Amino acid sequence: MIDIRNVDKQYRIGQINGTTLQHELQSWWARKQGRDDPNRKLSSKGQYGDLFYALKDINLQIAPGEAVGIIGANGAGKSTLLKLISRITSPTTGTIDIDGRITTMLEVGTGFDGELTGKENIYFNGTLLGMRKEEVDAKIDEIIAFSGLEEFIDTPVKRYSSGMYMKLGFAVAAHLNSEIIIVDEVLAVGDNDFQNKCIRYMKEASSLHGRTVLCVSHNMQQIRKLCTRCVVIDQGHLIFDGDPEEAIRIYLHQSIREELMIDYKDVARPSWLTDQPLFLHSVCFLNHENNLFSDAEKVCIRMVCSAAKDIMGVSLRIEIRDTFDEAIGTFILYDIADLHEGEKKEIVLEYPVKDFADGVYNAVYNFFVRDELGNNLNIENVPGLSFQVKRIRADGELAWDHHYWGNIVLQGAEILQITDADIPLT
Repeated sequence: MIDIRNVDKQYRIGQINGTTLQHELQSWWARKQGRDDPNRKLSSKGQYGDLFYALKDINLQIAPGEAVGIIGANGAGKSTLLKLISRITSPTTGTIDIDGRITTMLEVGTGFDGELTGKENIYFNGTLLGMRKEEVDAKIDEIIAFSGLEEFIDTPVKRYSSGMYMKLGFAVAAHLNSEIIIVDEVLAVGDNDFQNKCIRYMKEASSLHGRTVLCVSHNMQQIRKLCTRCVVIDQGHLIFDGDPEEAIRIYLHQSIREELMIDYKDVARPSWLTDQPLFLHSVCFLNHENNLFSDAEKVCIRMVCSAAKDIMGVSLRIEIRDTFDEAIGTFILYDIADLHEGEKKEIVLEYPVKDFADGVYNAVYNFFVRDELGNNLNIENVPGLSFQVKRIRADGELAWDHHYWGNIVLQGAEILQITDADIPLT
């Protein structure tokens, strides 16, 4: 369905194509006088005219019926790749062969005319895709029902919210006759129910109807739910193509901080902690040369903190969060120290990861004390070091599946008894 061979996409820093004569003259005069180009849009440390590769040596073949996720850091080249496939821009070198019609959602409201109503825009988009009015007529009720915008379908879309734009845009893109659906992060605008509705629709479109789906997202749960295959792009290079779980692991491993210590002097505190009595200066790992731990190990860290006044009975919460910043569990240590004004303390502690599934995690350190009424008061709250857990498996043990099983490996269940059941079979 899609065949990409040896594709490069190259830009020239500072160069703007398709500008007006006035802008071209402004840019020429600025260069002649040795000044910065007033029309320059690409911020870079490079000099004007330097070449920049947004994509380099991309080879990718996608078959009918595949749902392929594309993940990577911001600026990696994901959206550029989708624009090349959509023929919005052309590759500098290489070839892209497409077998089928494409509908794209690269930005919320792409292809909509703000002065037209929602219904008129449905016909407008169908015409752009090459469909006859009779074809759109046959699908328009289904499109409107899917969008959930029946009440506003005769309203000009310039009055729509971004979420309404997304709902109508996706409903149009999904239901018009095309063999390839391309979606770039736009589902992040919609509410949770509509996101799940879109994911279910795209899964059925690929698995039951043989349509090809390409999806760029920073939401790894969406990638897991939708995609049967995933590619990772890093700095314009395609570095992995295969199983979604392995692709997510590679992507998240890249995002782990390379530093083994955090210096908190530049960390912005919440407004209610600006005059906090306790200040955490740094946190570092003590028992590792990298951020990777097996489930048989314990994470050992050293904290350095100081007190602006006497604080008795300092306690600590270590909140463990996943890559979506969702809390998955918390360690609580009560009354770990008494601190005196001007005193600097070094605290060494460890916590186990034996119950953690394979994955990347982040710790948040939250110091608190109890006031005279017995209430817990936060006195310092800062993000911590990221780390990765790799489980050591026995022979024959199942490989952990985050998609269905979560982050915590529950242990302790046991069979108490198995006996013959005297139940008649029907």
